Amino acid sequence: MAAMKPRTGDGPMEVTKEARSLVMRIPLEGGGRLVVELNSEEANNLSAALHAAVALVKK
Repeated sequence: MAAMKPRTGDGPMEVTKEARSLVMRIPLEGGGRLVVELNSEEANNLSAALHAAVALVKK
C-alpha cells in the first residue's frame, strides 16, 4: 500500500506546459494550492500585469 501524504501548500510556485495550455500551481496560506490554466495570450497578459505591480512596489 502506498504511503498517504497530507496535501499541503508547501513548496514552490510552479508552471508546467500541458497539451495546449500552461498550468500554474500557487501555494496558499493555510495549505492547498491554487491551480490556474492559461493559454499563451493570458500568460503574457499576466506577465505584463505582474511587471506593472512590481514597478509600483519599487517606487
